[in-house]
Amino acid sequence: MTGLRFGVVGLGARSKLAQHAHAPGDGAEIVAVCDPAEKQRQAALTTYPGATAYADHRDLLELGLDGVFLTTPDDLHEDPAIDFLRADVAVFVEKPLAITTEGCDRVLQAAYESGARLYVGHNMRHMPVVQTMRDLIVSGAIGEVKAIWCRHFVGHGGDFYFKDWHADRRRTTSLLLQKGAHDIDVMHWLAGGYTTHASALGGLVLYGGIEDRLDRTGQRFEDFVDESNWPPLSQTGLAPVLDVEDLSMANFQLDNGVFLSYQQCHFTPDYWRNYTVIGTHGRLENFGDGPGGVVKVWNSRRSGYRADADQVVELGAADGGHGGADPRLVAEFVRFVRDGGKTLTSPIAARAAVAAGYAATTSLRSNGTPIDIPPLDPALVKYFDEGQSR
Repeated sequence: MTGLRFGVVGLGARSKLAQHAHAPGDGAEIVAVCDPAEKQRQAALTTYPGATAYADHRDLLELGLDGVFLTTPDDLHEDPAIDFLRADVAVFVEKPLAITTEGCDRVLQAAYESGARLYVGHNMRHMPVVQTMRDLIVSGAIGEVKAIWCRHFVGHGGDFYFKDWHADRRRTTSLLLQKGAHDIDVMHWLAGGYTTHASALGGLVLYGGIEDRLDRTGQRFEDFVDESNWPPLSQTGLAPVLDVEDLSMANFQLDNGVFLSYQQCHFTPDYWRNYTVIGTHGRLENFGDGPGGVVKVWNSRRSGYRADADQVVELGAADGGHGGADPRLVAEFVRFVRDGGKTLTSPIAARAAVAAGYAATTSLRSNGTPIDIPPLDPALVKYFDEGQSR
């Protein structure tokens, strides 16, 4: 297959991903862009001057596209993805796959029935910090994984998630799902299993007390993000509908007996993720999750506290967003559209991350009641695990 023709649906901040696929001289090109906002469409046409612009994704279904980047808000992943899959268009769905477990299953079923290729944008699997931890685990550096803890300090939460559609649970379910899908997928991957049941606690403990609200319809992401907004209670212009939690703590049990713990806070001064992975012969932990950070391993002896480690792996720099993960992610999708085969990301894992986040949210809003994960049809698991080929 040569001369791949791609579309981009949803022209917000994450739509910039598609720029990594726009290489007309190398046989791939963005030929169509879509967003209901005229301002967004015109801005996209300056990036892709040869493309045509549309307000409705259904206008792209008959263009003969090879693939589409679906970078819409989360609640607009499910139905457009199904429409494109049924039209035999390969689909890149930005994470999360959907905002409910049932929604994920509908998308997976559509891909299975149509045979069109489905790819989910879990870019963190391509991040150096995650790949470094994964390589250490696979090498046996800490023995068999038994527990993983993740603390996510979301220092930009007030700007990134509480001023637009992210703050409305009808559009995200929760930030424990929306934001947490990344970390849950990473922990699943590092642990080698998927969540079977979850419990959680949390609440809207800070931003709910801010009364200054603003409808930002028509604004772009960069119009309201400002790192000088500090302290958190000084924020202004929060979303008119704000009913997602800004603090959450969840526990998960996996099908292989591993236990996970996840904490997410949206009003910390710093913005990074800290993973601790404990095995039968040691533990590892990252300090920083980008260039300049390190992953440390303790595995040679017992001791009290010691800052030194038995092994230290430095995280290098790479070009592109998220530590170089974004261009790698898009390159994998383009290769997948052209050649098929297995990929580092996984639609089954993407469903598992949403299912865990959805169950944890249900638990959180039910005073911590444990919630079981509904099983997925084994035929779907086999199909996607084998690279979506019959």
